[in-house]
Amino acid sequence: MITRGYEAWLRDFEDERERRAAAPEPAWEQGARVHPAIWRSVRRFQVGESGDGANLIAKADRAGDAPYARAVRLFVAEEQNHARLLGLLLGAGGVPQLTSHWSDTVFVRLRRLLGLRLELLVLMVAEVVALRYYRALRDGTGDALTTRVAGAILADEVRHVPFHCERLREAFARMPRPLGRLVLLGWRALLLAAALVVACDHGSALRGFGVGRVRFVRDVTASAGPVVRSILDRAV
Repeated sequence: MITRGYEAWLRDFEDERERRAAAPEPAWEQGARVHPAIWRSVRRFQVGESGDGANLIAKADRAGDAPYARAVRLFVAEEQNHARLLGLLLGAGGVPQLTSHWSDTVFVRLRRLLGLRLELLVLMVAEVVALRYYRALRDGTGDALTTRVAGAILADEVRHVPFHCERLREAFARMPRPLGRLVLLGWRALLLAAALVVACDHGSALRGFGVGRVRFVRDVTASAGPVVRSILDRAV
């Protein structure tokens, strides 16, 4: 596995920031029409994207790697932009935003328990689930504005996963390989639990996307393999 280095990641995030600033906003005035169950689902995901990232930023600062810490700040800004886009999408559909949701509260508390490694592992659960969810949202509604917003968010999430994998790969390289495998086995279990929670909580929306609960869980858990292999690959 060839690592990119955090200067390269920093340039990637900066380039994306410039591209986003130059791109036109979606045509919010055209409105959005999707099934009410999908709106309920989007509201919950919007809450999950809306954190300030202060805890993650503080841990990245303490890691003592300036390019990485700056890249994390830009990652958080992208996540906040996802919350903004979803909020405007809800507004285009005449749907009010939620102020909180229990699932987001649980994830935030888990992420804050220990250090940067644990926070990233829990964050990666949310990122891997989000990859499948936003792909379903992009492909499953037939609404042009929803498709554009979900596609933009999905493109960012595709970049975020290898960014976090690189940092986790460094962390796992410093622990015995059997212990690393055991920790990642626990991560897989947490990912399965999260996928099951989303499948239950968003089942009506998943049916609306043409995905369904079982397929969603199967697809999410299948995506764990490449993530684990990337983290455990110590070759540089």
